[in-house]
Amino acid sequence: MTPPEFQLPIAVDYVATFLWAVSGAIVGMHKRYDFAGMLVIAVLASTGGGLIRDGIFLQRRPPVLQDGWYIPLILAAAILVVLYRGRIGQMPLVDNLISTIDAVGVPAFAVVGMQLSLRAGIPLPGVILVGVVNGFGGGLLRDLVVGDTPSLLKPGQFALSPLLVVCVLFLVLVRGLGVGKDLSAWSVISLFFAIRMLSIHYNWQTRPVLPDVS
Repeated sequence: MTPPEFQLPIAVDYVATFLWAVSGAIVGMHKRYDFAGMLVIAVLASTGGGLIRDGIFLQRRPPVLQDGWYIPLILAAAILVVLYRGRIGQMPLVDNLISTIDAVGVPAFAVVGMQLSLRAGIPLPGVILVGVVNGFGGGLLRDLVVGDTPSLLKPGQFALSPLLVVCVLFLVLVRGLGVGKDLSAWSVISLFFAIRMLSIHYNWQTRPVLPDVS
């Protein structure tokens, strides 16, 4: 019997979408965009991973077009940023919430993307690629559209490397060892969460391949 697939709790999905939309709206605000521009960046930040996954890799209708709650949540996030524009960008609570949901949501969405890729018959290297894009695609699109080098590509606290590791580990557990998808998913989510929280707490940083020359 095929083990049941991991399903991201819908409450986590909605909270992640809302907070990622807040982060995108804040970026748009600091770029001095109007409300429509802020809303576009909020949409990309919160749903970009799924849009790339479904629109480019899997050719299927993305969840944002299937579930009527996503757009209202994103709109509410953008309105919240406008209403509290003088303070929300400097609120430590907002940063902490976004960092925490990142640490759970990024690997969870990566697992969802890998499961869909496996079901579609994509080869394993491609499955890992879809997982990484599903996890970080929103931030990638957000930064590209506003004209910044994606933070994902720059030296900083551990994020991309741990996600690559947990994507590979998920496939090893599911395909190599026959561990159930639910147990495998929560194991790699917990591992990524621990690495991200430790990285933030101790400020573990990656380094550029070519160091600055003094």
